[in-house]
Amino acid sequence: MHDLDSADVTDGTDRTDGTDPTDGTDATAETEEMDEKTGLHALDGFENALIERFQEHPVLADINRLPDEDFTALLLQRRFVSLAFTPSYDLAIDLLGDEEGLRIARIILREEYPDPHGHAPSHREDMTHDLRRLGVSRQDLAASRPTAATRRAITETLELIADAGGRADADLRLLTFLRFWGEVLVSVEYGRLWERIGPLFTGEPGGRNHSRFYHPHLVHDAKTHSLATVSMLSDTHSDRLAARVTELLSRTGGVAGFKETEEQALRLKAGFYDQFLPTSAPVTAV
Repeated sequence: MHDLDSADVTDGTDRTDGTDPTDGTDATAETEEMDEKTGLHALDGFENALIERFQEHPVLADINRLPDEDFTALLLQRRFVSLAFTPSYDLAIDLLGDEEGLRIARIILREEYPDPHGHAPSHREDMTHDLRRLGVSRQDLAASRPTAATRRAITETLELIADAGGRADADLRLLTFLRFWGEVLVSVEYGRLWERIGPLFTGEPGGRNHSRFYHPHLVHDAKTHSLATVSMLSDTHSDRLAARVTELLSRTGGVAGFKETEEQALRLKAGFYDQFLPTSAPVTAV
């Protein structure tokens, strides 16, 4: 649709049939808006199905049955994936061309280091704090090494970001990946982990929550609105990114790229947890 100039308005109001020429335009706009909302609701259904699949991964669904030694190994390996969060965001930022998407990604990345003067811990340090409270010693941290599966998950993450940056719909794919891999599914992961570790952080008299990493990320990374209703006023990282993703979808389409990117992110996440399945070979460092 083009903007009406003064000639358009004059010609339109001088009709002799008594009809308002804007009626059709308004109806078309309403139809387009309804079609867009319907499409976003359909994408929500697709996305929610992926989230449910991840929630039901056997390792996550049965997290309370995992032997203590294996659970500690899982936490230590997951730490390496967390350490790759900031370089993954940095790589995506290098490849993003959308200014609003860049701004959102920069804000989220800077929140990882909340104090420019160095007096407050980074989110990575908060993770170490929580691990220590869960019984992981400094010696455990020093001795841990990424397994082959963990290294593969990290390498393939960077490869997927680089590949997305070379596509025609790079901005949509990059923001979709950051949101789904780095925020939505992270909240799902920590939600499952919290089922096991929550009492260890909240079991003291008074019920104060002592978690500085797992629970805060469970909350501020979560998807709390549907794609059809999200806005920039939303508080969580997932929803702030979703607001821009839906803008790009409305302008350029790209549904296929959105779906492919989210499926790739899910495969990465599930592949990491596959190494802790009972039938897997013993977890060995490389």
